[in-house]
Amino acid sequence: MRSLLHPMRGGGLAVALATLATAGLGLLAVGTAPAAVAQGATLDQLAQAQGRYFGSATDNSELNDSSYTAVLGSEFGSITPGNSMKWDTTEPSQGQFNFSGGDAIVSFAQAHNQQVRGHNLVWHSQLPSWVSNLPAGQVQAAMENHITKEASHYKGKVYAWDVVNEPFNDDGTYRTDAFYNAMGKDYIADALRTAHAADPGAKLYINDYNIDGSGAKADAMYQLASDLKKQGVPLDGIGFQGHLAIQYSFPSNMQQNLQRFADLGLDVAFTELDVRMEMPADSTKLATQADYYRQVTNACLAVSRCVGITVWDFDDKYSWVPSTFQGQGAACLYDENLQQKPAYAAVQTALGGSGGNPPGGGTDTTAPSAPTGLTVSGTTSSSVSLKWTASTDNVGVTGYDVYRGSTKVGSTTSTSYTDSGLSASTSYSYTVKAKDAAGNVSAASSAVTATTAASGGGGTPGTGAVKVQYKNNDSAPGDNQIKPGLKVVNTGSSAVDLSKVTIRYYFTGDSGASTFSAWCDYAAVGCSNVTQKVVALSSPKAGADHYVEIGFTSGAGSLAAGASTGDIQSRINKTDWSNFNESDDYSYATNTAYADASRVTVYVSGTLAGGIEP
Repeated sequence: MRSLLHPMRGGGLAVALATLATAGLGLLAVGTAPAAVAQGATLDQLAQAQGRYFGSATDNSELNDSSYTAVLGSEFGSITPGNSMKWDTTEPSQGQFNFSGGDAIVSFAQAHNQQVRGHNLVWHSQLPSWVSNLPAGQVQAAMENHITKEASHYKGKVYAWDVVNEPFNDDGTYRTDAFYNAMGKDYIADALRTAHAADPGAKLYINDYNIDGSGAKADAMYQLASDLKKQGVPLDGIGFQGHLAIQYSFPSNMQQNLQRFADLGLDVAFTELDVRMEMPADSTKLATQADYYRQVTNACLAVSRCVGITVWDFDDKYSWVPSTFQGQGAACLYDENLQQKPAYAAVQTALGGSGGNPPGGGTDTTAPSAPTGLTVSGTTSSSVSLKWTASTDNVGVTGYDVYRGSTKVGSTTSTSYTDSGLSASTSYSYTVKAKDAAGNVSAASSAVTATTAASGGGGTPGTGAVKVQYKNNDSAPGDNQIKPGLKVVNTGSSAVDLSKVTIRYYFTGDSGASTFSAWCDYAAVGCSNVTQKVVALSSPKAGADHYVEIGFTSGAGSLAAGASTGDIQSRINKTDWSNFNESDDYSYATNTAYADASRVTVYVSGTLAGGIEP
């Protein structure tokens, strides 16, 4: 983030905290089973029970406020120094280091059994002028020396480092700072390698803002992370700052965005979370803010490699927002008098605690609004897929119950659901109800009726001299990518020109974006000789409203009699990276070894040669 330089403001009110029965605030391994926690547990204890941590930023001046430190030292399991580890503080003059500010915060954390996230080693802002004024040929040595000195000083005391902070502009281009101008984008890899050499035990992150949801900047970060992993650079995680504002829509596809970074083998974390609003605050704005905090927490809990959440200070008294965004504020979990806000209760509830009371305290007796816009998004012979518009609530909606007739058939935290195991050619009626943390349940949505498709495929089998074999390369049918493995086999007695051959794999787009990207991850004939495009069916069928068409260039040559193309590994995603529900897709199957596939079609010169069209 840009700065955490806060003005000192009026005094605070001490908060009495309950004595809690759980112990140990260190980082738990991700994926451990949720543990039991005492009633009235802190946010970090609740997060620990979910295999995460919950932390806060702080700064040295704040450590003089005893009311503030009473909360900081007991509510949070991780601390991030807001300013005292940045370059302008630690090395204001070349070769002259001062770690006293960071040392004081580390000492506080150690006294309270808290871990420390180091922030940060390389950043274009809060950078002493002497660095920017160096000749380009001296910048790398200065950067490496700074990283080595600071990371070595805190070796064994810092759990993770934001090694490189904010390397991208908002449009996804690289920020042209002193480091980029001297070394190009390779400064990032060099910084990570240098930090690892100085402290091999620390987790190393790249940290940035406005990458929380899908977009050009997030895509640029993803490409950078992917490239660094392929190069063997010691990158352990990506920090998603999470500076949100209720006057802007919640970042699209946050969970899916986190997951794609996790799929690279990286940890992910929210590192600077706050949710600002235009002042003055009111109950409606605070409820919206609470919902944003809830959604962030849920997104982290839904991704196994999301290791934790850090708020960018926990109370409005010391927030950086008012001095940075004119007319905005109230961004934190606590107000200026250290009173918990609805956002605190929303996070507490999302983590599995007993929060969830409405603004102003008391018991929440207000039910969410009934879901609207319930529609059928797809059918097969054995399933019905539904989607609807989200409900609203004074505290926050925690999920939805789906009813087939009067029978509850399932629950979900999203706004879509697939009911499976149904009979073919049968009509079913559905409604949906919303619920909140206090157990309040909405009225039912308007009913919608769906009729399952007839069993079997809808077309005539092809009778040509080629066939398709298929295997499933993705064990998670509900994630954000479809990964079919395909082969074309020549069953005839003469060679086939592959440039005349096309394959179609059929799927449903489900909810989310209606535009798609298709990729060749590997092909025995060479990905450069493979073409792919996603086509929408003019008349959607059961289990199919799109297909990916795979073709071949002349460079693929011909396919000899009895031969196969070898492995072709395709991958399809929606442009917003939202999830699919593959289980009801026409071409989907669960086999992980190649087998003949009647529901994947193949054509020669545009004529169906193998498989059955839906």
